[in-house]
Amino acid sequence: MYSCETEERTAIQREGLILEHLPQVRLIARRIHERLPASVSLDDLISTGTIGLIAAIDNFDPTHNTKLKTYAEYRIRGAILDGLRGLDWAPRQKRKTGRQIEQAIFIAEQRLGRVPTEEEIAAELNFSLEEYRQKLLETEGMQMGELDYASSEDGSFSLLKYVSDDESNLPSRLLERSELERLVAETIERMPKMERTVLSLYYHEEMNLREIAEILDLHLSRISQLKTQAILRLRCFLEKRWPGRREG
Repeated sequence: MYSCETEERTAIQREGLILEHLPQVRLIARRIHERLPASVSLDDLISTGTIGLIAAIDNFDPTHNTKLKTYAEYRIRGAILDGLRGLDWAPRQKRKTGRQIEQAIFIAEQRLGRVPTEEEIAAELNFSLEEYRQKLLETEGMQMGELDYASSEDGSFSLLKYVSDDESNLPSRLLERSELERLVAETIERMPKMERTVLSLYYHEEMNLREIAEILDLHLSRISQLKTQAILRLRCFLEKRWPGRREG
């Protein structure tokens, strides 16, 4: 028979689980925050992630042979990303510049029949190489958001619009994710070696730009330029090839 004592014990256990997994929320929030503009508050990400953690604990079903930590990570990240999609932290001018560079990459690639160099992209924009690299620096900070997190009310391309929520392992969803991963891998393989290296260190090794700059013995601003350019190439390639995209 269910009693007040049982209810109190359940509440204490729930609170204990929340406290136990709060470090996981902070870790995930910090990793995401490193890839966002300074204007985005880390405390806000942690607060949103905590809501995801509580939802994970309340909805966790151990009969699905999934560890709570694994399930919680999914829900924490999902809550933070959902919160970020509701933000419009990329200024309109940054969005416009990013779209202009994407279009220049596309036009140059079509005209040359290969991946264009920095100099060729700059020429397409009627910029000097120095001016083009400065534009990359100005655009940096919104690109990761545009690719992974942010909304795209202005018609700009966002990967998450096209990937179904992973609430189940339906074959259609697995196929969709697999195909997107294949396209991303294909795009990265076509990039210049240095850009591939920067993306690998940034996303797979989870290094920050300063650490990458030290490893590659390049200035921090140059690493920022390479990362931004690589992401713009990726966006441009996927926007033209992923089915069901929204025209912008």
